[in-house]
Amino acid sequence: MATKKKSPAKMAKKSAAKKAAATTAPVKLSGKAKVLSSKTVFKSRVFWVTRDEVTEPGGGGKVLKRDVIRHNGSAVILAVDDRTNPADPGILLIRQYRHAAGKFLLELPAGRIEPGEKLIPAAKRELIEETGYRAKKWSLHTKYYASPGFLSEAMNIVLATDLTLGEAAPEDDEKIELHMTPLSEVLAMIHAGKIEDGKTLIGVLLYASMHGGAAKQALPA
Repeated sequence: MATKKKSPAKMAKKSAAKKAAATTAPVKLSGKAKVLSSKTVFKSRVFWVTRDEVTEPGGGGKVLKRDVIRHNGSAVILAVDDRTNPADPGILLIRQYRHAAGKFLLELPAGRIEPGEKLIPAAKRELIEETGYRAKKWSLHTKYYASPGFLSEAMNIVLATDLTLGEAAPEDDEKIELHMTPLSEVLAMIHAGKIEDGKTLIGVLLYASMHGGAAKQALPA
């Protein structure tokens, strides 16, 4: 029995389809960059800047130059009063002037993790220093990178509950207002664009999504 030959047009079409599939197939990258050289070009009390030469995964060995702001990482505290009104728990916000933003911002309390310091002790220290609040229950809420294109700082948000209020001990350059605010009001401010701080948006919205009943009641109409 004779084999039916495919027409040149059909063969060309099939070949083009295979080529397109090959070029659009997802590529899985893995591994880490290989650092060829790293030089500190700036250093301050809070962060330092390195100028690195690296080869990155999937880069075919091409040498790239990367300027990176290095930071030990920060502890962000989502302090929640879930006892006074469990249906609409209080979220502890602070209001302070931020020179880089040029305005006052409402935020979750936060601060740098000191070299050699563990996350939860750093969070406890920062909460006491900035607000005077103590918490009996602590857990990791989430972790994210604020701007990983050039900043190494990891933002570690921890959930603090079972709160008691004591005396704060802020640093000399910290002028802070405390605002224990119901979740419903915080969500309303977020939806109205009145909260612009990234760590606060991430921490509060994730908390609201994980506490369905309270979040549904608190969400603005």
